[in-house]
Amino acid sequence: MQSEIIISGFGGQGTLYAGQVYAYAAMDEGKHVTWIPSYGPEMRGGTANCSVVISDEEIGSPTTLHPRAVIALNLPSLDKYEPLVAPGGYLIVNESMVNRTPTRTDIHVLMIPANDIARELGNERAANMVLLGALEGNMQVLPDGALEKALEAHTAERLKKFIGMNIEALHRGAEYKAD
Repeated sequence: MQSEIIISGFGGQGTLYAGQVYAYAAMDEGKHVTWIPSYGPEMRGGTANCSVVISDEEIGSPTTLHPRAVIALNLPSLDKYEPLVAPGGYLIVNESMVNRTPTRTDIHVLMIPANDIARELGNERAANMVLLGALEGNMQVLPDGALEKALEAHTAERLKKFIGMNIEALHRGAEYKAD
C-alpha cells in the first residue's frame, strides 16, 4: 500500500520537521519513503510544505497531484490543498489558524485546535505534532509507537528535552477521529 501526504504551513510552524518525523518513522519500520521539502526564501514566515510518500514497495514518484492526506497548518494551505485531496482522503486542519470550514463533502475532515492544545502542553510549537498524531491516528500507516520511537531516535541532542511534550502532543492529536 502507498500513502501520499502533504504537510503545509508557514515557515516556523514545524511543517518540514513533522514530515521528517513521519518519514523517519516509516523508514525505521522498513518502509520505502520519500520526503521532499519546499519552502520560500524566508526562514520564518514564508510558505513551507513537504510531500511524504510511504510505501510497502518501491516508490515510482516522490510527488503527488492528489494526496491521500493533507495537513493544513494555516489558511493559505487549506485554500491551496483542499481541492487536491483524493476523494475519501483526509484533510486535517489547524483550526487555531483558519477562519473557515472546508467545503468538500467527499473527504474526511478533522478540525483540530492544534495551537490551543500545544499551548496547554507548554509550547505552541508542538501544534505540528498534534496534527501529525491526528493524521497517523486516522490513517494508521505505521505500527503503534512508531512515531514516538522516531522522535526518540532522530531528535537532535539539544532538542531532546521536548520529546516528552511532543509525544504527548501526538497522543492528544490521535484522540481526534474522522466521522
